[in-house]
Amino acid sequence: MMKYINRTAPWLLVFVSVFFMSSCKDNEGVIFSIQDDIRLGEQVSQQVDSTFRAQGKLLERNSGNANVQKAYTHLDRIVNRVLNSGEIKYRNEFVWTVKIIDDRETLNAFAAPGGHIYVYTGLMKFLDDEDHFAGVLAHEIAHADKRHSVQQLQRDYGIALMLSVALGNNAGTLQQIAAQLAGTLAGLRFSRGAETEADNASVVYLDGTDYYACDGAAGFFVKLNAEAQGSNPPEFLSTHPNPDNRVENIQQQASQRNCATDGAANTEFNELKKSLNL
Repeated sequence: MMKYINRTAPWLLVFVSVFFMSSCKDNEGVIFSIQDDIRLGEQVSQQVDSTFRAQGKLLERNSGNANVQKAYTHLDRIVNRVLNSGEIKYRNEFVWTVKIIDDRETLNAFAAPGGHIYVYTGLMKFLDDEDHFAGVLAHEIAHADKRHSVQQLQRDYGIALMLSVALGNNAGTLQQIAAQLAGTLAGLRFSRGAETEADNASVVYLDGTDYYACDGAAGFFVKLNAEAQGSNPPEFLSTHPNPDNRVENIQQQASQRNCATDGAANTEFNELKKSLNL
């Protein structure tokens, strides 16, 4: 890490810092431009894909497996309802792809920069309600759309090192970032403020679908909190702080928006789980 920084021309670091600070005023603390966010996401997602593929856990869309293809068809319908809510700021800039990790013992989901979302079959198996699942997806989409991932990575690694990764010049750090995002290396721990912003955004996103209960994420956290009382708290809690008032905050946001909290049909989610034999 230090070797790379020492070899970087001082004038380049000054230019990078000044240029990116001036180009990202709409995201407090985010120095990367949107294009570098996208480049970083491409590098990280390729590494994450490669890691899970080597483990035999990445369910490939083009695998030729009919059941997996059906699963993605149903998953995409749920995701697209959220993405097409009219509330996603970078709807047209980011790639917005969701991939399934076949690990039925891991209750987790995570977002990489640039709109790369990963969801574990363990999370799907854990949930019964499509509104709650959509709430989790909306929460992770919010992390990407609000640029929380790149913001936290900047804090952890620094702008110079992050830029080198985005440009494909630092394979070692890329592997470390991918492992951190996937939760296999300490996990990417967002601030409480970032988690609250993602929770609040999930209400807005789901409200915009005109389909899902806008407080869907609250139902997920109710069940998650109950599960956390056991001896083995879900993996999700290791990377997502869970303050006591989280459910109340989501419900309060829903009340303030006066948005629908009636549950949607579980058609797509049930078919998704059926396709994967969950």
